[in-house]
Amino acid sequence: MLSGKTIVLGVTGGIAAYKAASLCSKLTQKGADVHVIMTSSAKQFITELTLQSLSKNAVFSDTFDERDPSVVSHIRLADAADLVLIAPATANMIGKMAHGLADDMLSTTLLATMAPVMVAPAMNVHMYGHPAVQENMRILEQRGVMMIEPGEGLLACGYVGKGRMEEPESIVAVVERYFADKEQVKPGLLQGKKVVVTSGGTIERIDPVRYITNDSSGKMGFAIAKAAREMGAAVYLIHGHTDTAPPAGIDAEAVQSADDMYQAVLKHWQDCDLVIKAAAVADYRPAETSSSKIKKKGDMMTLDLVKTVDILEQLGKNKTNQFLIGFAAETHDVEVYAKDKLVRKNCDLIVANDVTAEGAGFRSDTNIVQVYDAKGLVEQMPVMSKDEVARRLLTIAAERMNGAVN
Repeated sequence: MLSGKTIVLGVTGGIAAYKAASLCSKLTQKGADVHVIMTSSAKQFITELTLQSLSKNAVFSDTFDERDPSVVSHIRLADAADLVLIAPATANMIGKMAHGLADDMLSTTLLATMAPVMVAPAMNVHMYGHPAVQENMRILEQRGVMMIEPGEGLLACGYVGKGRMEEPESIVAVVERYFADKEQVKPGLLQGKKVVVTSGGTIERIDPVRYITNDSSGKMGFAIAKAAREMGAAVYLIHGHTDTAPPAGIDAEAVQSADDMYQAVLKHWQDCDLVIKAAAVADYRPAETSSSKIKKKGDMMTLDLVKTVDILEQLGKNKTNQFLIGFAAETHDVEVYAKDKLVRKNCDLIVANDVTAEGAGFRSDTNIVQVYDAKGLVEQMPVMSKDEVARRLLTIAAERMNGAVN
């Protein structure tokens, strides 16, 4: 999977830099063309000669050390990369990346590249947990930078905790999986299609400080929106409360209540080709919303609830040429409830999962789903990343929309 891939490996100044030698060797053995850029601090832990010998390519560390007058080295590397991998990534380099600083060869190359970027943090447990570092990582993730989460254990500083760079074997597996997933994307599969995706949980206000909601993180819907864009669609993302910001570069609208979401979907309904209702919409809302905070009194409080608008049901009743996909998050009898929902709400496909299963459901980065159509089970997907689920689901939908499957 890595044969012929150009990987720029950035090595920064932490004790985990010694692992970069093994990582470089393993990537090269897999067929990757590895080009190493080191920071000056990294050279305090490992030599350029070591990484040059393992990669069979010149190692760069000085922006001004231009060895070929016909090219600008950091631009050539930035353009050539199929992937830029920073391992280990110190708190300092993560901060530079988050704030667009470019004061050495590696950070300058990172600003110039259009290639995907993957980061393997490595640092002291307290540094890793520092609010500034956590915020910088959130900023990078929102821009699409992929994080390889560090492991837990005894750190070089003597502390025990999270912050140890992931092992080279695991990083190589992540890189291979990334390229394998990328190969599965069919760029033109949804070309010319307008796709509406709903994501996250809705909020139904009780008063200015309290509300009814659910555990939806929005991750599944965000993954679907990204995959649809990669397949060539014009994507409109409508999201409620989510754990992270929506993917960059996608037309997104934030809403709060079920009714807000319904009205937002209706704006795109008439001329859309595909609607994927991945949002977890509240089934009930307070009959009355107080304009001021309800004060505590007595041992009990009764809250009257009324049904919210059933967005999926309304779309199912009114669809003409639109292809409609719903989601069913269940805790038991998944198949029974999913098939019933498919029929009642006139969906073309229903995606069902048991949210109590390990590796599935809310807030997880992975999912385990079953896809049903009117004839029954279409596909049972084992535990896989939500990005993988999204790509497979959209492929199934596109095949049906394009007439390949009756």
